[in-house]
Parts: sequence; C-alpha cells; structure tokens
Amino acid sequence: VAEVAALTARERPDVAFVGLGDSSEHALGLVSGIAGESYCPVIAILPAFNSDWVAEAAKRGVFAYVLETRADELQGAIDITLHRFAELTSLRGAIDRRSADDDKEKEAASLRQRHALELHDSVVQGLVTAQLAHDLGRQDESRVALLATLERAKGIVSRSLTELEADGHSTRGLIRDAASRHVDG
Repeated sequence: VAEVAALTARERPDVAFVGLGDSSEHALGLVSGIAGESYCPVIAILPAFNSDWVAEAAKRGVFAYVLETRADELQGAIDITLHRFAELTSLRGAIDRRSADDDKEKEAASLRQRHALELHDSVVQGLVTAQLAHDLGRQDESRVALLATLERAKGIVSRSLTELEADGHSTRGLIRDAASRHVDG
C-alpha cells in the first residue's frame, strides 16, 4: 500500500483506479494511501455493489465507484470525479489563501500590539519620569528624561514608517494626511 501511494504521488495521474480484488481491506488501504498521500482522486471498481465498503471508502477519500458489470459508466464516473476534484482543489486553494490572509492579519495585529507596548514602555513612562522630575524641581533630570524619550519616540516612528513602506504604503501620503488633519483639527 505504501509503495502504491508513493508511486501515485510521484506519477501524479489525473485519476487513480482501485479494484476491490480479493481483499476489501487491502483496497481500502489503497484508497486511504492514495487519497491521503498523493492528493489524487480515486475511483473504485467493484465486482458487485457493497454498501458497507462504499461507505467506508467514501470516508477514506474515494470519489466514485463503478461496477465491473457496468464498465460503460466509467467515463461518466471519470468526468464527475475530475469535476468534483477541480472544485475541491479550488476550494482548498481559497481556504489556503484565506488562511494566509488570516495569518498576515494576526501578525499585523501582533505588531500593532508590540508597537503599542513599546510606545507605552518607552515614551509614556519616559514622559512621566520627565514630568515627575520637573514637578520635584529637578530640571536637569527632567531635561535628560525628556530628550531620551524624544529620541526613543523618533526611533519608534522611524521603524513604523519603514514597516508601512515595506507594506506598500506611501509615507509621503501618510505624512501629508496627518499634517492636513493637524491643520484641520
């Protein structure tokens, strides 16, 4: 079974056929291996209808079955299988794209959270320190804290602008928009 699954994965046929043969369990193993490892649609060829086997094969990934006595229906089964497999592939692609978009959004949210924490830790606390030193009459300590906080704030803004540019945003447009809001406000 493992060799058939690996061979199918390597050869990449449009459709794989599994005959029931002497062992229904062996055939089910083939269906599982091919459907799971090679991402290839499977059609089963049965000597006679067996509802239990068909139900189990469907759980394991078989797309269709054809009775040996009705081989004339094989082309129809192939056509339907290829159509359904194309739909499944398209759906999986859409899910993968959505998942990638979700991952990007989670990363962006995490980055915004880190920036907010950095802003709080670096700037807000620095300003509080400067204000406290000022209120205590320690002007030199207040000035040092204020200048250090200003440098940290510049670094945060610079990194943020670089990240926005990397994401395709125009920093000139962002600065222009911010300036116009400041004038309007």
